[in-house]
Amino acid sequence: MINYNELKPGTIFILDGNPYVVLDYSFLRMQQRKPVAQTKIKNLITGKIIDRTFYSSDSFEEADIQKEKVKFIYAHRDKFVFCYENNPQKRFELSDEQIGDNAKFLKPDTTIEAMIFDGKIFNIVLPIKMDFKVIEAPPAIKGNTASGGNKVATIETGAKINVPLFIETEDIIRVNTQTGEYGERIEKAR
Repeated sequence: MINYNELKPGTIFILDGNPYVVLDYSFLRMQQRKPVAQTKIKNLITGKIIDRTFYSSDSFEEADIQKEKVKFIYAHRDKFVFCYENNPQKRFELSDEQIGDNAKFLKPDTTIEAMIFDGKIFNIVLPIKMDFKVIEAPPAIKGNTASGGNKVATIETGAKINVPLFIETEDIIRVNTQTGEYGERIEKAR
């Protein structure tokens, strides 16, 4: 069991039969009142984020989340189709709402982890760093590099990333999928 004062960011617990993850946590103790925990939590099934206050009498069951390797196949009309890595015939779909911001970094044939709760797959976890080809990058203007500026480039999945001015079309870059930030150039365009 998890007590109300153990709900640190990243903790996954069960509330009303659904798994939630803690996004933000603050502990308050006012004069003449009992201490409370103010949290911002996200429902892992629906993706809905709510603010909730918990009291010292509250305790929760820890969510049992399994992870399994799956492969992204393709996206079609707000549906994302995956297959199990060890069984390509066994396929499943996730909606745009379930995947959220992860959609802008999904490439076909990418192996990722699926999160499973009560035997149902409800979300995916991308690798923290992934490599992408730059399909569109505006040219750097001479004299613009004194302060080490940035420009917006489009990667192969259609996401727009802030990159340094020396990045060109056809370069392969590494991107942090959690923050959406440029990491490094892996391969220079020929």
